[in-house]
Amino acid sequence: MRSCRRAVTVLALALPLAAWAEVPVVDNDAAYGSSYPPAGYGTSGAYVGGGAQAPASAQGMMFTQLQQMQQEIAQLRGLLEEQQYEIQRLKKESLERYQDLDRRLSGGAAGAAPAQNPSPDGAPAAGGVSQSPIGQAPAASGPADPEKEKLFYDAAFDLIKAKDFDKASQAFAAFLRKYPNSQYAGNAQYWLGEVNLAKGDLQGAGQAFARVSQAYPQHAKVPDSLFKLADVEQRLGNTDKAKGILQQIIARYPGSSAAQLAQRDLQRLP
Repeated sequence: MRSCRRAVTVLALALPLAAWAEVPVVDNDAAYGSSYPPAGYGTSGAYVGGGAQAPASAQGMMFTQLQQMQQEIAQLRGLLEEQQYEIQRLKKESLERYQDLDRRLSGGAAGAAPAQNPSPDGAPAAGGVSQSPIGQAPAASGPADPEKEKLFYDAAFDLIKAKDFDKASQAFAAFLRKYPNSQYAGNAQYWLGEVNLAKGDLQGAGQAFARVSQAYPQHAKVPDSLFKLADVEQRLGNTDKAKGILQQIIARYPGSSAAQLAQRDLQRLP
């Protein structure tokens, strides 16, 4: 009986030692390698996956995209600044055009100088604006009716005062077709150019201004019409033609206000 108890005791003491003997001894350096943290883990121990190169690659892509966005934003800002400058320039030109028109309106255009018939061979056209007819077909010869002519002319001029430039252009063109030899025809031809200029119709304005010196070479509006023709040529980019017209005004009409303005513009032109 005693021998049995002794055997059980020996067996109970031997079992823990056998269990410990079965646990493998693992070297820390061999298990985890020489670096920390393990591959795929951040310094905080969180798993990031893919090894240490993945976050560096993602950051590089984000940086590249950010640079591209900054470049695109800079380009858009440049385009916006150019558009704003162009809008301001157009607004300034329109304002100057209307102010100039108002000054001329306040000067009183109804007191027209008598129109003169053109010379037999016609006055040479100044500038480079294409010289197409403005629709002034000679009316059938008949007795003049100054009262009707003035009513017609005043009605067209009132449309300018009302800033209805489309109808004013039509009215002056109709007046010139009906009364090409009227004492108001030279003024009507000049104001047709002003109206077209206010509308932004540079070709129509240039043709109308050029027609004043062609059809009414002795009219008082010739210097002004030539100056406005030079302005049209400048707007069209024909700087040399504009200079030639301005020099012609100074030579032919030295004491006129148009000559003074022409001298000023000549100094400004490149």
